[in-house]
Amino acid sequence: MRLRGGAAVAVLIMLSVAGCKDTTGASGPEATTGGDSGGNSGGGTGGGAALTAAESLTVKGRAPKTGYSRERFGTAWADTDSNSCDTRDDILKRDLKQVKFTGGSCKVSYGVLESDPYSGKEVTYRRGASLVDIDHLVALSDAWQKGAKYWDASKRIALANDPLNLLTVGASANRSKGDGDTATWVPPDKTYRCTYVAAQVAVKKKYGLWVTAAEKAAMKKVLSTCPGQKLPSGGNPTSAPSRFHAK
Repeated sequence: MRLRGGAAVAVLIMLSVAGCKDTTGASGPEATTGGDSGGNSGGGTGGGAALTAAESLTVKGRAPKTGYSRERFGTAWADTDSNSCDTRDDILKRDLKQVKFTGGSCKVSYGVLESDPYSGKEVTYRRGASLVDIDHLVALSDAWQKGAKYWDASKRIALANDPLNLLTVGASANRSKGDGDTATWVPPDKTYRCTYVAAQVAVKKKYGLWVTAAEKAAMKKVLSTCPGQKLPSGGNPTSAPSRFHAK
């Protein structure tokens, strides 16, 4: 059973992204550890922190998508936390239950998403099938148009692999999202919307991404229905190790 909203943080703070070796500071999008690993203020864990953080986000117009490609954010699922397992498997292991592996303890071959955050349905993951996605809560193309275009590659790679910005979800609901922001898409499962929006706010605040006026209004509208919603924090540093490169 999934615990939603503020209650979820008490559970997920106990979870870390686990790979072949233990990881530290690799919190999921619902965790609320005091600050983030990137050295930016995550807004703390006090009541209403998510709404307060949303109000603080810089508002600008959406920049052109010109020049965007997935490769600008590095190789997909790079092992930026150096635990010898790729990021996708780290997140699957964090979020799924009844996990089974193939060829060691990194590659997840099977698991159960007991309650998809976006649809509320149970989804079974089998490697090679497409019923489960790892969603970038803040889509990479959205980030590109709201600040990431001007970053160095190290910061873009960090965003693409930050557990704070990643969540295992059912593929069907996720693919209706595309690269939408809060103004254009929120989860069909209404009970998860506060947690989802709070996570987007946390990522945008951590990385210094801006929001459009419509996006900020939508964030505040959702979070006003849960004024005690906490702000997630944690995840990886906002710069990837120097051995990683992007086009």
